[in-house]
Amino acid sequence: MIRKTKKKWKLRLWILTACFIVAFSILIGRAFQLQILSGKMYKPLANKQHITALQLQPDRGLILDRNGEKLAASVSLESVCADPSKVADPKTAAARLCRITGANYNTVLERLTGSKNFCWIARMISPAEAEAVQSLKIEGIFLIREPKRFYPNQNLAGSLLGFVGIDSTGLEGIESKYDSYLKREPEKVVWGRDARGNLLFLKDSLIMDKADQNYNILLTIDSRIQYLVEAQLKRAVDDKMARGGIAVALDPRTGEVLAMAQDPGLNPNTFSKSGAEFRKNRAISDSFDPGSTFKPFVVAAALEEGLIREKDRIFCENGAYPVANRVIHEAQKKKHGSLTVREIIKYSSNIGCAKIGQRLGRERFHKYVRDFGFGAKTGIDLPGESTGILRPASRWTTVDTAAISFGQGISVTAIQLVSALSAIANQGVLMRPFVVKGLVDQDGRLVREFKPIAVRQVVSARTAQKMTSILTDVVSADDGTGKNARIVNVSVAGKTGTSQKFDFSIHKYSSERVRTSFMGFFPAEDPRIAIFVMLDEPKRDKWGGVAAAPVFRSIGEQILRCYEGIPGEVVEPKIEDEGADQNIRLVDMAVSDGIEDTTSMPDFRGLSVKNVLKLARERGIALSVIGSGWAVRQAPSPGVPLSGNAACTVFFSAGK
Repeated sequence: MIRKTKKKWKLRLWILTACFIVAFSILIGRAFQLQILSGKMYKPLANKQHITALQLQPDRGLILDRNGEKLAASVSLESVCADPSKVADPKTAAARLCRITGANYNTVLERLTGSKNFCWIARMISPAEAEAVQSLKIEGIFLIREPKRFYPNQNLAGSLLGFVGIDSTGLEGIESKYDSYLKREPEKVVWGRDARGNLLFLKDSLIMDKADQNYNILLTIDSRIQYLVEAQLKRAVDDKMARGGIAVALDPRTGEVLAMAQDPGLNPNTFSKSGAEFRKNRAISDSFDPGSTFKPFVVAAALEEGLIREKDRIFCENGAYPVANRVIHEAQKKKHGSLTVREIIKYSSNIGCAKIGQRLGRERFHKYVRDFGFGAKTGIDLPGESTGILRPASRWTTVDTAAISFGQGISVTAIQLVSALSAIANQGVLMRPFVVKGLVDQDGRLVREFKPIAVRQVVSARTAQKMTSILTDVVSADDGTGKNARIVNVSVAGKTGTSQKFDFSIHKYSSERVRTSFMGFFPAEDPRIAIFVMLDEPKRDKWGGVAAAPVFRSIGEQILRCYEGIPGEVVEPKIEDEGADQNIRLVDMAVSDGIEDTTSMPDFRGLSVKNVLKLARERGIALSVIGSGWAVRQAPSPGVPLSGNAACTVFFSAGK
């Protein structure tokens, strides 16, 4: 009996063991199927249940001026986010959060009740607001640090720099054009949950992807010149009660833009509060009739073709010149008889230029207009550039050929005009304008440099020199239209312009709404800076010679005063802590011809205080300084023989 019972128990134990082995084998097989064979399919589902990932934008690269000054940087601010599944009382939480952050209550409540695992409450709040949110200690509410773009100089070069959106993507200007260099791949912040859904970690979350290298952008812009240009432009816009204004300064030898300004300007820190018209860079996007600033290009073309000479005389019809079914008049109802080519530019004769344009003929004229860069983008490295308006030569009528010769019937941009003028300043070679000098890595090394690019030889160096001489007369002559652009002790070549705005309501040019402009470069014998200034619809002084030319002079004087010279040869840029040579070498313009005579009183007029002090010290002259800025008069006068105890009082003026 006992033996049978033992056999039964052994049989049962064997059966149970077999069942256990079979069951365990099935479990192992199932686990193998789930984890190995079907792992790829189920792993994302598991991660979705237990892991939450959020993409955060890393810091953007810096934007620096040519001297390494920061124009755009990133600062870290706290953003409020939530895990709605953990927020016990969404209504109360929404109300308390909105009181601190200023967010819309209905929007926040909708997010807290309509989202599952994650939602944003408020982005990039102030430190005080972040501290207040933290003190609430609401379960399911968290703070995450995000980078916010910051422009330390507010409006300075705002339209040039552009701005970025909430997702750290460049939307305008440099920020947009060079977005791929400034921006890195987003970082992934990851946190997990246990089986009960409890949050395991957040603040010490993992960075899943190593971000790629981004770069700092080094501009050709000089923030000091940019500031001077903006300040003088704004002053003129306010003084002349103009609708707005544009000014551009560049190096004609390289095409490097030193300043690009507009008024009203843009503060990229608050771009969302500005209208669309203020967000665009008008120096490259707005096109307009150039008026008389276009005249040097038709004269240069005719000189190059040998159709005219500087001393040739052209009859200017005493102020009225019939062309087809139109009559061309001089500005301000002036009446000129016979003028030389040089005088036609100096007095800005519409009729004289119209006759020169007719000598060229529409096909040849059109070719030179294109060669100077009009009717096409300059290729400047900024978004939103306009081509202007230049109709095909085949569509030019006789009237068109005459009118375009003095700047009507064609539309240009500010950057086109100053670039074309720079071709004359640069021995006839047109350079491509550019605003980015190079890319700098996070260690401060210049890893890529953008070199100047010559587009084409538009006219010969000889023709360019002749035009420079003619344009110098416009400013230096007492009866020149550009005499208000004179800079003491510096030769200036330039041209005034006043263009009527077309009134589409009456289908003709307005006599009241005008744009006044002046463009020029200096020193005329060795041009280093070319500047274009335009005032839109000034209510006072509606002529370029009295409205825009003084702005050019003020900018030029300020630049010379700032530098005690002007930007010289371009060398390697200076980046913080790298010890490289400074990007701008100053050229001493202070000592003028004739000062080598050590036996008589020097001519201090036109010199800065520093250079007057230096010269007086070298000559052993006791000096008295009155005022600031540039020397305007002195006592004794220049040339008086020096005595043993020579003394001189020099009076200075800021030129206001």
